[in-house]
Amino acid sequence: MSSYEAATATATATATKWVVSCMVGVVIVGVSLLGAYSSNFGMFWKNRRRNKKPVRVYMDGCFDMMHYGHCNALRQARALGDQLIVGVVSDAEIIANKGPPVTPLHERLIMVNAVKWVDEVIPEAPYAITEEFMKKLFDEYKIDFIIHGDDPCVLPDGTDAYAHAKKAGRYKQIKRTEGVSSTDIVGRMLLCVRERSIADSHNHSSLQRQFSNGHSPKFEAGASAATASGTRISHFLPTSRRIVQFSNGRGPGPDSRIVYIDGAFDLFHAGHVEILRLARDLGDFLLVGIHTDQTVSTTRGSHRPIMNLHERSLSVLACRYVDEVIIGAPWEVSKDMITTFNISLVVHGTIAENNDFQKEQCNPYAVPISMGIFKILESTLDITTTTIIRRIVSNHEAYQKRNEKKGESEKRYYEGKSHVSGD
Repeated sequence: MSSYEAATATATATATKWVVSCMVGVVIVGVSLLGAYSSNFGMFWKNRRRNKKPVRVYMDGCFDMMHYGHCNALRQARALGDQLIVGVVSDAEIIANKGPPVTPLHERLIMVNAVKWVDEVIPEAPYAITEEFMKKLFDEYKIDFIIHGDDPCVLPDGTDAYAHAKKAGRYKQIKRTEGVSSTDIVGRMLLCVRERSIADSHNHSSLQRQFSNGHSPKFEAGASAATASGTRISHFLPTSRRIVQFSNGRGPGPDSRIVYIDGAFDLFHAGHVEILRLARDLGDFLLVGIHTDQTVSTTRGSHRPIMNLHERSLSVLACRYVDEVIIGAPWEVSKDMITTFNISLVVHGTIAENNDFQKEQCNPYAVPISMGIFKILESTLDITTTTIIRRIVSNHEAYQKRNEKKGESEKRYYEGKSHVSGD
């Protein structure tokens, strides 16, 4: 190679190295800039999501004799925002506007707090949304919208309880749940007490099961005591869609500790909620067995249950402590059932309608007891379904009067109602 060729080759190699170095530098700088941009872009969206104000919606109510209709209203309200704040009306306000409540405030607070769609609770809420209280909701609780059902809420003076919210443009309406109301349930109990002797004399045919499923010859003939007490026969029509809406939609994990508790769960009350809370604390997944109407009638009397199987199932499903239910659970807990559901522990509360099961020849918990997986839980509230019924009976005239008054507004609602989309 001549000196000229050698010099040319050296110059070419040097130039190539310089070009390669420049290209590598550009790539490194580009990657660095892209990484910085991606990081900043990610932080931008993260901060934007973090700074986005959640939509807070408010719904209030008495929530007396709380049932699946209340729960469905709360579910619908929660779907209209990111956070649901619930106002529970005080005892004094209920007495002034509707008559005596069946369940006192502290029990109603337990019930509302246990509903899985509720984020916060405001106790002692007023019955009507006044301008002063509405300002408090907007300023202190940062409420965006006030929610109520499509049924009218009229004050004793004839005015709309939500007039101020509507005027402010901060009112939203949801669809009322058909087939149930507190008035209906109180009326069922009043009928139960009044007609118990009739039910017992008809081959133990349960009057309660008749009207809880929409059948009442006297009512259909136009002469029912239900009309006098201001209640309607239950026309609740269970659908698979409603059950799916109430369900958690998830099963237990492979290593989950599954706790099982069963019962009637009739007139779902604060005592039920508390025992379910205790049961859930003992494991990772709470499975609740709900006995059939026939089983409840056989074990509790022909006048039970007040609520039918599907009504009771929805009330239990709405509880935040419950993961899954067995609709129509067997009376006896068998070995096959324990294996099928992989149950680790079976529990029962100390306060119940029937606590003589261990003395009975056919103990429904004999199998889990023999397996060493049965536990008695100390109930924190001395409340049963009978307790609720006795409250009605002891103040029969007051509740009769309350139902007659409320029954008129219920009648007007059903006569003039139109279809409301969504549920």
